[in-house]
Amino acid sequence: MRKFLVVLDDSRECLNAMRFAAMRAAHTGGGVAIIAVIPPEEFQHWIGVGDIMRQEARERIEVHFEVFAKWMRDRQNVDPELIIREGEAVPEILKLIREDPEIGVLVLGAGTGKQGPGPLVTQLTRSSGTLPIPITIVPGDLSKERLESIT
Repeated sequence: MRKFLVVLDDSRECLNAMRFAAMRAAHTGGGVAIIAVIPPEEFQHWIGVGDIMRQEARERIEVHFEVFAKWMRDRQNVDPELIIREGEAVPEILKLIREDPEIGVLVLGAGTGKQGPGPLVTQLTRSSGTLPIPITIVPGDLSKERLESIT
């Protein structure tokens, strides 16, 4: 089964990427894999404190994921999988793409602010020529209705 890979983070544009991936998966009989990457700088404390912070970060991710997962299951009949990695986002995303042959499309949400589309979109599009899969970039300000019409 072909899976759409989406990055779970705190950005606003993440929502549209999730919607797009779930709707495309529902319409094509695919699946959704959601990756969340915990940056290493969050744990640069004493060992005990770092372990507690790591666990809290994982719990926050799981709660955030469950909101999207419930919507995907209830509205799109898609049961997403969650992958949590620790490290730098781009290398971890690329590593997962190379590890999982079922991942067929990387779906990213593009920011709409003056800063540009966001660091992930910027960095991953630079390496798009060497990726084994295509990237779909979903505009962050696309309406739900427009998303539905193009998926």
